[in-house]
Amino acid sequence: MAAGERPGCSSLTTKELQQNLKLAKQKERPVRLLFEIPSSRVVDQLLNKYVAYQIVVMRSGSFDSRRVSIERRYSDFLRLHHKLLEEFDEELEDVLLPPKLLTGNFNPENILERRLALQDYLAKLFATRCVRHSAHFSEFFTEHEQKQAHVLLRAGQFKAALEQLQTVLEIQEKLLPWQKSTLTVPALAAIAVCYRDLDEPEQAFSAAQQALPPVRRYGLKPYRAALLELLVDLGYQLGRPVAQLQDELTDIRNGERGEVCFRSLKEVVIHKFI
Repeated sequence: MAAGERPGCSSLTTKELQQNLKLAKQKERPVRLLFEIPSSRVVDQLLNKYVAYQIVVMRSGSFDSRRVSIERRYSDFLRLHHKLLEEFDEELEDVLLPPKLLTGNFNPENILERRLALQDYLAKLFATRCVRHSAHFSEFFTEHEQKQAHVLLRAGQFKAALEQLQTVLEIQEKLLPWQKSTLTVPALAAIAVCYRDLDEPEQAFSAAQQALPPVRRYGLKPYRAALLELLVDLGYQLGRPVAQLQDELTDIRNGERGEVCFRSLKEVVIHKFI
């Protein structure tokens, strides 16, 4: 067999054929999200006691090694349910949120029962087409961490902010097939800002590069100029070709002079969650 030539079926072993068939089936299998609530913990603060449920988000249909998790309390589920009912009352007629408990909230058996019920609830929400495409659904999994990250960013705690933002980005990337293509832009922009202020230009450049295509495509003007400015500055620093980026930035500034107040990417990011 010539070098570089792929082996034909006749030269493959039975085990190799089985592996190829398995891979082919995995590729054909539709991708969907899976939600597990494997654990919970009782949080006992000074004037506030509640149960925090760990939610693990995974993709099916292909091997997903990134098991990213968040914590939510029952009131977060309740808030999500009310928001969804405002938009999709009829569609959610058969999707019921586990009811509030008047007593026994911290009983281990009740916590276990509710944990399983909430896991089933998330699966039913995702199975409802209008819900899985809803912004409320994606915000449930990321808004808390994103706001927390921006508080840390404004305080100059960039490493701590990055940890939150990476969680946000990983979840958003899992949700992306059912959400708007611009979903990840705020997180990527904030990540670029954090890396820039941590003096890690390669990572900052990479994050800004990822954010730019959907920003261009969907006309997110404040982000576009700010991202281009950052990419040009970092590009010069890293020795990257930036002529096209510079021309694009110049065209935007010339075309919108007097109409747009240009902000740095950091200002755009901070303004997003004020």
